[in-house]
This record gives sequence, C-alpha cells and structure tokens, in this order.
Amino acid sequence: MAQFFQIHPDNPQPRLIRRAVEILLEGGVIVYPTDSSYALGCQIGEKSAMERIRRIRRLDDKHNFTLVCRDLSEIASYAKIDDQAYRMLKSLTPGAYTFIHEATKQVPRRLLHPKRKAIGLRVPDNEICRALLGELDQPILSTTLILPDHDEPLTDPYDMREALDKHVDLIIDGGFCGLEPTTVVDMTADPPALVRRGKGDASLFEE
Repeated sequence: MAQFFQIHPDNPQPRLIRRAVEILLEGGVIVYPTDSSYALGCQIGEKSAMERIRRIRRLDDKHNFTLVCRDLSEIASYAKIDDQAYRMLKSLTPGAYTFIHEATKQVPRRLLHPKRKAIGLRVPDNEICRALLGELDQPILSTTLILPDHDEPLTDPYDMREALDKHVDLIIDGGFCGLEPTTVVDMTADPPALVRRGKGDASLFEE
C-alpha cells in the first residue's frame, strides 16, 4: 500500500521531503509533481524500480526515460554540452523542456537510446521537485504518469491513489500541475531540432 503525502506546492515540508527521498534511496517508486504533469520516478541506479515503472505503464524496452536534474551543472555531469548549448540551456532552465543530448559515461548503458547513445534531461520549475532533487543530490529517473489506455496524464492525486495504491511506494499530492507535456528539443542536431511541441515555448526552435 502506497504512502500518501500532501506536500505544500510553494513551501514543501522538509520532513516529508526527507522521507520521500528515503523511499527513493530504498529502491522505491514514487509519483511526484513537475512543472508540466505528474511523473513516475525512481533512483537512477535502481534497475528493479525502473522495471516496475515499465510494468505500470506497459512500456517496452525501447521507451526513453528522462533524467530530471536539479540544475544545469548536474545536467553537465550526464550530458556532453558545448558552450553554445550551455548558453541556450541556461536561458531556458528551469522550465518545461526536455533536452536530448549525447550522454556521458555517468549514464548507465541501459538508459541510452540503443543507436544514438543519447539521453533526455530536464530541470523542472516546481518547488516540490526541486526540494526532492536537492535532498537526493542526484537525478530522478522519470517518465510521465500516463496509464495504459489513457491519452493524458493523471492530474488528481486521489485518482492516482485509487489506480496505483498497490503498485508504487509513495504518491505525493502537490496540487494540480497540468496536462501538457514538456517541449522536447534534440540538441544533438545542428541546429537544435524541435521533436515535440509542448508547454515550453517552442518558437526558438521553429523555422
């Protein structure tokens, strides 16, 4: 049975944040809010937790997870970023963007795109998410909380509790955080290419 924490969206309670991070470090799967939608997340090194997320969403092994990072310096540990890309990311983070970059050796091989050795990374503008990442001191391996046979993410934490109570270890109720996915930008292309138009302003990447 999942634990259920109501965390203030603007002033997250440190005690609850610490306990949520303990659950991640113990190999747990959590539901947490971001600046675009709710997400399923686990610790980056927990293969069994990642497989649990695959089963919840019925994902195949080709699905690309995202590394949700605390800040730009953390992104730079997991992605190869040149000066031009760094300046662009600095202007757009934190925000509702996912950036696809060539991965560094810090990224476990099982997380990489099989042909491109690339990984998606983002820095959300959400206080609960930032508090979790600050306490965890590493990225959260994540994917959007869209259940099988659903077209959109779940938005009501009580619906999440009903659907996922036996499948995750913690559900964080951080209030409504929207339905629109992130804007996805392929930074391995020259110039950077818009992959998906979402909540983040896509005009910079449109011809």
